Amino acid sequence: MRLDEFKDEIRGKKVSVIGIGVSNIPLIKMLVSFGAFVTAHDKSSPGKLGEIYNELKELGVNLILGEDYLKNIPKDCDYIFKTPGIRCDVPEIAERVKNGAKLSSEMNLFFELCPAPIIAVTGSDGKTTTTTLITELLKKEGYVCHVGGNIGTPLVDKTESIKPDDKVILELSSFQLHTMKKSPHIAVVTNVTPNHLDWHTDLAEYEEAKKNIFLNQKDGDITVLNYDNEVTRGFAASAKKHIFFSRKHNLEDGICLIENNIVLKENDRIKETILDISTIKIPGMHNVENYMAAIAATLGMVSAETIRYVAANFGGVPHRIEFVREIDGVKYYNDSIASSPARTTAGLISFGDKKVILIAGGYDKKIPFDSFGAVVNKCVKSLVLVGATSDKIEASVREAENYDGLPIYRVSDFKSAVLRAREISQSGDIVILSPACASFDLFKNFEERGNTFKAIVNSL
Repeated sequence: MRLDEFKDEIRGKKVSVIGIGVSNIPLIKMLVSFGAFVTAHDKSSPGKLGEIYNELKELGVNLILGEDYLKNIPKDCDYIFKTPGIRCDVPEIAERVKNGAKLSSEMNLFFELCPAPIIAVTGSDGKTTTTTLITELLKKEGYVCHVGGNIGTPLVDKTESIKPDDKVILELSSFQLHTMKKSPHIAVVTNVTPNHLDWHTDLAEYEEAKKNIFLNQKDGDITVLNYDNEVTRGFAASAKKHIFFSRKHNLEDGICLIENNIVLKENDRIKETILDISTIKIPGMHNVENYMAAIAATLGMVSAETIRYVAANFGGVPHRIEFVREIDGVKYYNDSIASSPARTTAGLISFGDKKVILIAGGYDKKIPFDSFGAVVNKCVKSLVLVGATSDKIEASVREAENYDGLPIYRVSDFKSAVLRAREISQSGDIVILSPACASFDLFKNFEERGNTFKAIVNSL
């Protein structure tokens, strides 16, 4: 759909926007500017919304706030744009859709209006780094890039400034993908492991949400899949056209690792040797996989020379094994993005045989920790636990077959966790915040958690 067509369609319509957050605020303003009658719903109070409350009021937006914010969706609304965190099957929304309201989202609308090719990345782990790597590669090659989704800025109100020759790179969560009706030109799935089971009804629904990134692709579109992950390997049967990447297998076709070199293979022959992984600046084999995914996504768009330059110079994304400071010979790393056991496992393994002091724990997403304990026992020198999942993590560690008396410290608040880690550390040690859980029990998001960690460490 072209932007002028959407303007004509939405003008004079009654629209409810569920959630007054970062991505929906530009959407609300855009809809008002196009002549729609907008009602915005949010459980926050006017005080918590702050200046945006007055700004929306001045624009003529009808605001429904508080705990009952979903109970007053106008019965005659024409459109509902929901925030990703709200399920589409909540009764209040489902009833309006049944009565004829069109259900959409900021991201789904952007897909309809965007005039440029879209590359989108999802996965349980690695999606932010992969999205950033794709962007860095394309920018270095000379493309004008627009980054959005879970990172960057909302793009729906910027479609008029995006040119057809630009590149759009998006990071998409399972929440965003759950109701998506559009797919990008290039879809990347880094991996799929159990996650967000506090929101999705079960693992099958979570996996189906991830598949939405490519199920609506058209002829000529491509899906990049991780061959080493059983779930994503199985996704290939449903994709129109796919390319695999693999760190562990010598593929006949795709991006794989041979003798420490990332190569492109076709018909079981090496077509191009692209990158020596020893030159990659950011640590860990999981980042080798992220580079493989990014290389596969940009085949034909960037040169090997560009890839090598970025690999040697890109220092990583904040909150992802981010070096913070060295104090008295102890190095502190911020890996706050690690909101699942799989992500923390990758971070721990990235330090090789060096055992670390781990700060972990947080909000319970109902993810199993069954195998996590064995990894902790193997890779961790001392464990400091804080937050709602402390019991589950400690049980996993103690019940693992390789448990051999690993010191476990329980603290009541986040600052105490950092102070305890410093207290038990010695010169030569590594302290890493890699929680294996979401942040919502103590912080609003992983960025706030990571920034708090850095502030405490920098104040020591």
